[in-house]
Amino acid sequence: MKLDTIQKDALAEFGNIGAAHAATTLSQMLMCPIEMTVPDVQVVDIAEIHKYVSNEISAMIVFQIQGEVADGGYVIVSMPKQTIIQLTNLMLGTGDPDRDINEMDRSAAIEIGNIMISAFLDATAELLGIVMLPSPPALAIDMAHAAFESVVAQMAAEVNDVIIFNTMLTSEAPPVYGGIFMLPNVDLMHQLSLMLERLMEPLS
Repeated sequence: MKLDTIQKDALAEFGNIGAAHAATTLSQMLMCPIEMTVPDVQVVDIAEIHKYVSNEISAMIVFQIQGEVADGGYVIVSMPKQTIIQLTNLMLGTGDPDRDINEMDRSAAIEIGNIMISAFLDATAELLGIVMLPSPPALAIDMAHAAFESVVAQMAAEVNDVIIFNTMLTSEAPPVYGGIFMLPNVDLMHQLSLMLERLMEPLS
């Protein structure tokens, strides 16, 4: 699926709606102002996903899309090791940014992933007029490239396109970066395409 400039703008706007919901919940959880934006969106062929995933150690939180779209595909939050540690330190008021990932970081990654994905799926579901729910999450701490290869191997027959929402979180600390990767099945991708057309109507 190739996007023109207007379609990318519409998809980014949809992403920013979800990001705003996530930022509000994260602000309440971390007890400090958080802003989350989606400065860039890409749609790529699943066979090319390796070109968009780094080789650094990352936390990958994987959810299956459920609800009215049974087995609707997957959505993945990918956050580099340093981002997870920074968010955990912010959450717990601790320091030591150079440590290895520990159990507190793993719990924080799952909680933050839950918040981000619930917000994104809520925004998507509202625009599509359907119910979309995330499955219980699966967490992997690994080189991002290797973790993605494992996920893609399970769904290559069901998924053609990957929507990449490159996210930026800002707070009192320096900005932290991550990505939300939506891997919709063919039926859900068709619904998302129709949603984009509706979002574009006021712009045409």
